Amino acid sequence: MSTLALRNSLVAALAVAMLPLLSACGGSSDTAAPDAGSGSTADGGTKTVDGAAQLTIPDGTDDATKKMYIEENAIAACMKKKGFTYTPHMASPEAADSLDGQDYALEKKQRQKYGFGTYAAAAYPDDPNAPGANTEGKMHGKVITPDDGDEKGFSAAQQKSYDEALNGIRPTTGTKTEREQPGGCSAEGRAKAYGPELSIKDQMKEQAEREEKNRANGLELNGDPELVQLAQKYANCLKAQGIPVSTTQPTGMFDMVRLDLTEEMPMHKPELTQAEALPLLTKDIAIAMKDLECGKEFRAAYFPKEKANPYWGSGA
Repeated sequence: MSTLALRNSLVAALAVAMLPLLSACGGSSDTAAPDAGSGSTADGGTKTVDGAAQLTIPDGTDDATKKMYIEENAIAACMKKKGFTYTPHMASPEAADSLDGQDYALEKKQRQKYGFGTYAAAAYPDDPNAPGANTEGKMHGKVITPDDGDEKGFSAAQQKSYDEALNGIRPTTGTKTEREQPGGCSAEGRAKAYGPELSIKDQMKEQAEREEKNRANGLELNGDPELVQLAQKYANCLKAQGIPVSTTQPTGMFDMVRLDLTEEMPMHKPELTQAEALPLLTKDIAIAMKDLECGKEFRAAYFPKEKANPYWGSGA
């Protein structure tokens, strides 16, 4: 797979994740989201509202994360009305791995031990903080998919009813997009968080508008004189360290080395023993640190400008 193809596959996955599938159930999309902000505490927590478990939205939560809280709470409330228990969950922000070097001090600490993270889990099999670690269903010491017992002891018929309440009954006709639209309480949760139901046509129109805006933002970043100059300086530093450079576009530079190394790996990576992974990790750390230092000045300028012109992908 080419570097561009790899990056495009990552971009496609991100684009799907960013596209709210706005379908509502039961005409409830015009009501206020349940407990969207009341009772917030600094560290979050749970409470019960009308018999349904509800996550408390922490103070200072950004809008995108707040919508995820609202969605989870709305699903729980909807499922309770249908006679089922749904325990809302939010992934901990601490579970995210630092990869792009945006926070230099944090990334330096991360890369000094784990490199780009490619071999860290195999090299440190008992380290829950290693990127990619999944020790007994946990990541960074935190449960990824908690066993909340919501469906424990269900008969086949009860499980079917639960699934239909949560996801609706999938249509067997229509386009692939129409068949894959969420239904049931999942649709109601999406509508509570992101707005009323949109038609497939309007969803596709919004996606096209997002992609066009993204393309324009990419052109803005790649045409920025300061970023162009710093990207070239970054590339020259990498070349001096013996690290190949596949692009000098600002939008592709910050994670170019990591993605290029990923591309070089076999599609079906063999399971590595700790003894096999440790020397590979040592080499990975050396390259990751060179990349971090070479790109320090570039990243310090790039990410504030990227925040003003959000961009996903490369090669705009």
